[in-house]
Amino acid sequence: DAGVHSKAWYTATCDRRTAEDALYRSNKDGSFLIRKSSGQDSRQPYTLVVFYNRRVYNIPIRFIESTRQYALGREKSGEERFDSVAEIVENHQHTSLVLIDSQNNTKDSTKLKHI
Repeated sequence: DAGVHSKAWYTATCDRRTAEDALYRSNKDGSFLIRKSSGQDSRQPYTLVVFYNRRVYNIPIRFIESTRQYALGREKSGEERFDSVAEIVENHQHTSLVLIDSQNNTKDSTKLKHI
């Protein structure tokens, strides 16, 4: 279990568009939620959706079968791994999360603040 089901920030039935609309309406930097990934792939079961600077970022949450852990985004060397999705959220409420805009090739960072 990823530790998501009882959490206020987890929306089991929310699709990408609904999640993005909700965060645009909140209009607060650091607003976030976790939804099931659109593809329903066991290697990428969830998506972290974050609002920052009038933009919404959809960050894949990967499940690493070999270690039974979770990580954000594409696989990279030295990446942070977590034992649950809840640990990812708790970590990034205290530590900045890097947001990469692949279209404009820019980087920002924010903490997860508002559910």
